[in-house]
Amino acid sequence: MFASLPLTALRAFESASRLLSFKAAADELSVTPTAISHQIRSLENWLGVPLFERLPRRVKLTDCGERLFRSLHGALLEVAQSVDTLRPQRSGSTLMISTTAAFATLWLVPRLGRFYASHPNIKLRLDTHCEVIDLHQDASVDLVIRYSLDDYPNLYGQCLFDEQFGVYGSPEQVALAGSRPPTLISVNWHNSRLYAHGWEAWCAQAGETWLSHHPVTREYDEEHYALQAAIAGQGLVLASNILVSESVASGLLVGYRPEVQVDGAGYSALCVPGRERHPPVRAFFQWLDEEAKLSGLLPKSQPSRERL
Repeated sequence: MFASLPLTALRAFESASRLLSFKAAADELSVTPTAISHQIRSLENWLGVPLFERLPRRVKLTDCGERLFRSLHGALLEVAQSVDTLRPQRSGSTLMISTTAAFATLWLVPRLGRFYASHPNIKLRLDTHCEVIDLHQDASVDLVIRYSLDDYPNLYGQCLFDEQFGVYGSPEQVALAGSRPPTLISVNWHNSRLYAHGWEAWCAQAGETWLSHHPVTREYDEEHYALQAAIAGQGLVLASNILVSESVASGLLVGYRPEVQVDGAGYSALCVPGRERHPPVRAFFQWLDEEAKLSGLLPKSQPSRERL
């Protein structure tokens, strides 16, 4: 049934497509770039369609190449995971998670002790760079946690929770806010489409006139800096109910008029279809689901797992 498949050429194609480089594929497979080029050319001749556009200093997948890569990458990934489950269990597994620095610092890391207690043989590595990773291209990342308004039809996903923005401060600052306009602390969000004009939206909903009094404002590039400023008593912060949850639970911050909330986006855990069956990834998905339920911040639609 599979005797005619050019498996060596297909493996060379998958590596070159994922890395978008014949040279990088050659390094990964321990062959020469000429050998990779020959294998891909023979595959193109066998199929009768071009798979790459050869551009100066780089290559780009054609539509046919993109279609073949997506199916081939998923199939090889599933085979690799099936083989891995048949091997004698090693002392541990490594799981690479990509997310934002703020989510890692303020929500994920404080809870990881419970994950390690349940899964002592799984070692987590966190990538908190801002660049959005293409999971179909970068096989080194097992799972990403993204904050977005978008859907991801080509990925397997689990909705964790929806976000709302409220105003928080130290107990002393919240007590004073009713008698004098406070210093306002906010975050310079990198993607303004996710949440623009935050203080204006909150004040309009709350009926507060702080903005008309030319208030003192403080702005930070990252959420954890803004929360630390609020904890230190420097003013009131407009913050995510998710990212502020640990500080509220410990009493470092309290909500000011907590009934006034402005909708934000949502957090989802995502991976390449098929990888969710890999035991460490499956364990992490299950743990995230449990933690989301414990937090009481489930998405409004409350889906458990779905193709996003």
